[in-house]
Amino acid sequence: MRGTIDSQIELSMVTPEQLVPADHPIRGIKPIVDAALGELDGIFDAMYSEVGRPSIPPEHLLKACLLMAFYSIRSERQFCERMQYDILFKWFLDLDIDDLAWDQSTFAKNRERLLENEVSAHFFAAVRDEARRRHLLSRDHFTVDGTLLEAKASLKSLAPRPNLGGRRKKRKCGPGGRPRGGQSGGGGGGRNLEVNWRGEKRSNETHFSVTDPEARLATKSPGQAAKLSFAGHVLMENRHGLVIDVDLTPANGRAEREAAMRMLRRVRRSRRRGTVAGDKGFDTADFVNGVRDLGLTPHVAQNITAFRGSNIPYRISETPGYAMSQRFRKRIEEIFGWFKTVGGMRKLRYVGVRRNRFWIEMTSSAYNLIRMNNLAAVTV
Repeated sequence: MRGTIDSQIELSMVTPEQLVPADHPIRGIKPIVDAALGELDGIFDAMYSEVGRPSIPPEHLLKACLLMAFYSIRSERQFCERMQYDILFKWFLDLDIDDLAWDQSTFAKNRERLLENEVSAHFFAAVRDEARRRHLLSRDHFTVDGTLLEAKASLKSLAPRPNLGGRRKKRKCGPGGRPRGGQSGGGGGGRNLEVNWRGEKRSNETHFSVTDPEARLATKSPGQAAKLSFAGHVLMENRHGLVIDVDLTPANGRAEREAAMRMLRRVRRSRRRGTVAGDKGFDTADFVNGVRDLGLTPHVAQNITAFRGSNIPYRISETPGYAMSQRFRKRIEEIFGWFKTVGGMRKLRYVGVRRNRFWIEMTSSAYNLIRMNNLAAVTV
């Protein structure tokens, strides 16, 4: 017998709690998130006035950022569109089925308040503390590394810096007396103008991005093309591969080592002898000596060339602990891979250091939550 189509009615007695499967992986994550947000009540109370029109709760904004990281949602506008019909999103946000989605401008209006109070850093610390209470973190064995994250700006946005003191040479002229390099005046106009940099060298000393002045031209290897980028830094514990500290800075040749030392100073609490693993880029005298001053043993990869030796003596590199650190340190590449593929950080979505640092801290929290939930499922 052919079934009939019944017209939909507005009244419904079903709740999102009943529709989300009991064995869905996000069910194990939600209690951790709620407990971490509960620890931030004092910060949230200080952020808002006691009078006036109620705003979107900050708990909802942070949970929305986690959902964007979990499900690789590329923009806040796309999240609001999906929030209108995705029942799982409404359940995670503690909303009812008939609650309308927010406008995407809600994020822009409330972001500055979250940035000023460093809410993302406090939330990341609360999630990390929960992992520590579950005895998932190592207090003595760490790995540091950094990666380049492409900025939300193209090479077309580069412009010459002001010629202060006559330090920048006069640009050469091409045919017709037009200066070479930069935006050309020809073409059909519009926003996407043609750019010709032939005959003019570009560097961070001579050019800057109009779109994102804090972005820097950088590349990981000499053979690759330089792109406008920021430097993302991660400090990982070696027991279960969880992120215990994270940072984002402008990209320069010393950013990885300087950020690594700052993160190690923030998390170093134990007086017991520990280790710090890293790749060849950390095999420098200043970093190795700084690690030793913190009471840690440097287990970075030896960078031996025809012109220089390593700062790691063979009495360290030939120990079984050094070999173990070199094997475990490769887990940090999984974190960067998750950031760029799932977390949507292959090309950053915001402009400036502060906004992108907010996003990398929320993405790190999302990674730790998934990792903790997977570890809990294995131990059950």
